[in-house]
Amino acid sequence: MSFETWIAEPVNWVFLLIALAVLVAGFRVVTAKNVVHAALYLVAALAGTAGLFLLLSAEFVAWVLVLVYIGAVIVLFLFGIMITRAPTGLDEGLDADKKLWPALLSVSVFLVMAWTCIEAFASNPVLTGGEAISTEVVGESLLGRFVIPFEVVSFVLLAALIGGITIARRDLTPAEEEERAAV
Repeated sequence: MSFETWIAEPVNWVFLLIALAVLVAGFRVVTAKNVVHAALYLVAALAGTAGLFLLLSAEFVAWVLVLVYIGAVIVLFLFGIMITRAPTGLDEGLDADKKLWPALLSVSVFLVMAWTCIEAFASNPVLTGGEAISTEVVGESLLGRFVIPFEVVSFVLLAALIGGITIARRDLTPAEEEERAAV
């Protein structure tokens, strides 16, 4: 397929727009000086990735990405920042101008992985006459055979959240308690 025929398809224009947005957001995740801004750029990168999965007709994976990563992990990350009262402003120790190497490293890893995937799978179709596994089979596998480990992981995450809140909570001095009671 030549570039001219590839670019003539409207879905490829949508792909280019979403991919460019994901690349910019990913670059800003590692170069942002504010941790909250970095988390919000990560939300944008994950949302764009979900859009790319929708273009690939992988709706289940796209919705898992939105619900699990954006809906849970990022919210938990921002919740942890707020609970621990971490400084959210500019920090000289996080000077992104001097630490551009994470962004360059991530771009180089992406290029190596993209080249490797293209070289390995360029001549092979994704489905070679076989049937794709349905979402129902994956769900039955997760909630049938692996339901106990799945629930154990949820309790471990709950314990980690409670532990984080306990560690981040500081006890008030008697003067601060009186001041709070007066208000």
